[in-house]
Amino acid sequence: MHLLDLGIFLAYMLAMLGVGVYFMKKNSSQEDYYVGGRSIGSLHIGLSVVATDVGGGFSIGLGGLGFAMGISGSWMLFTGLLGAWLAAVLLIPKVKSNPSFARFFTFPQIIGYLFNQKAAKIAALICFIGYLGFTSSQLLAGAKLASGTFESLDLHTALLIMGVIAVVYTVLGGLKAVIYTDTVQWIILMLGLMLIGIPVAYSYVGGWEGITQTLPQEFFSLCNLAWQDLVNWGVTIIPIWFVGMTLYQRIFAARDEKSAKKAWFIAGLFEWPIMAFLGVSLGLLSRVAVEQGALEGFTTAMDPEMGLPVLLSQILPVGILGLMMSAYFSAVLSTADSCLMAASGNLTTDLLSNQLKGRPMHQEVRISQLLTLVIGIIAVLIAWQMTEVLSLMLYSYAFMVSGLLVPVVAGLFLDIRNPTAAIFSMIIGGSVTAGLTLLEADLPLGLDANLFGIAGSAVSYLLVYNFRRKENKTTTI
Repeated sequence: MHLLDLGIFLAYMLAMLGVGVYFMKKNSSQEDYYVGGRSIGSLHIGLSVVATDVGGGFSIGLGGLGFAMGISGSWMLFTGLLGAWLAAVLLIPKVKSNPSFARFFTFPQIIGYLFNQKAAKIAALICFIGYLGFTSSQLLAGAKLASGTFESLDLHTALLIMGVIAVVYTVLGGLKAVIYTDTVQWIILMLGLMLIGIPVAYSYVGGWEGITQTLPQEFFSLCNLAWQDLVNWGVTIIPIWFVGMTLYQRIFAARDEKSAKKAWFIAGLFEWPIMAFLGVSLGLLSRVAVEQGALEGFTTAMDPEMGLPVLLSQILPVGILGLMMSAYFSAVLSTADSCLMAASGNLTTDLLSNQLKGRPMHQEVRISQLLTLVIGIIAVLIAWQMTEVLSLMLYSYAFMVSGLLVPVVAGLFLDIRNPTAAIFSMIIGGSVTAGLTLLEADLPLGLDANLFGIAGSAVSYLLVYNFRRKENKTTTI
C-alpha cells in the first residue's frame, strides 16, 4: 500500500480515537455512558441503527454472498427492513409509552420488569454471550479487510490492530461516541461505495458487457436462492429487532417515541434496498474479476468473503484506496463499538449491579470503562479462533433470538407472564440452538437450528405456564 493511502487510513483511525477522548470528558454518569443522556435525535439514531445492524460484518458477508450467488444475496437484508419497520410499529410504542421503562439502560431490565430478577439475569447472560460473539465477528471482518488490503499484514496482526482501535475509543467515549461516530462512519461508507467502489470496479471488469459475458444468468436473478435461505435469514434477523440490546439502547437514547419510530423507518430503507444491493453488487463484481483472472493469486475456491477487499486493493488508485479502506473500516467500527457497549451494559447494569450499587458516580463510569476493556480483549481472543464472519454473526443472532424472543412476545405483547416459564424458555431455546449448531446436526429440510430453538422455547413456555396456572388454581381451591 502506498504511503499516502496508509497516511489517510491512520489519520482516520486517530480521528476516531479523538472522538472517544472528547466524549470521555462529556460523560458524567452511567446515563451518559450507556444511553447518551436520552436526548439524541432521529437522524443520528437512524444512521447509527443501520450502521450497527449492517456494519462491517454484513458488508463483508454481503460481499461474500454476492460473490457466491449474485444479487439474490440482497434478500438477506430485506429481512432487516421488515424487522426494522415491524419494530417501529409494534415495539417502540410499547417501550416509549411505558413510564416504568423511562430510566432503564438495558434490555434485560425490561425482562426483569415483565417477570423477575432471576429471569433478567438469564436474559443478561444470553445477551452478553451473544454480543460478545457479535463483537468478535466485527473485529474479524476488519481484520479480513486489512489483511486482504495490506500485503504485508497477516490476519492475526490485523485483528490486534482492529481490536485496539475499536476497544479504546469505545471504552473512552461510551454511547455518545458510538452514535456520533456511527453517523460519520456510515456517511463515509455510503459515499465510498456509491462514488468510488462501484464505479471503479464496474469499469475495471469491462462494464456491463464484461459482466454479462463472464457470469451465468442466475447471478443476475433475484430467484437464485432456496426457500430455506429466506426462511433461515428471516427467522434469525427479523426477531433480533425485538430482542437486540444495541437496539433497545437506541430506543432509550431517543428523545421521544416519534423520534425513535422515524429513526427505525430511516434504518429500514438504508438496509434494503440501498445497502443490500451495494454490498452484493461489489461482491458480484469481485467474482467477475476473479473469473476474468484479473485478481492476482485469487481463485473462486478461496474464501468468498476475501474477494471484495482483494478487489479493492488491486483496482483503486493511490489516495482513493486509503479513503475506501477508511470507509469500510468505518462500517466495521460502527458495529463493533455498539456490540461492545451492549455487552458492557449487560455486565455492569444487569449481572454486576449489586456490586456496583452505592458507589460514587465517577467510580461507576470508571468501572464500566474497565469492564468494557476486558470484554473487548475477550472478543479479540474469540475472533482469533474464527475464520468466517457471516457465520459467526448469524450464530450470535440465532442464540439471542432463540433464547429471548418468546418471553418478550409473551410478556410484552400478549401479557402472558410467568417467571418460571420465562426462565425455562430462555434456557431451553438458547441451549437447543447452541447445541444443534455446535454438533453441526443435519436438520430436516436444511432449516436453521434457530427455528428449532424458537420452537423449543415456545413449547416449554406454554407447558410451564399452563402447569403453573393449574397449580395455582388447585392451591386456591
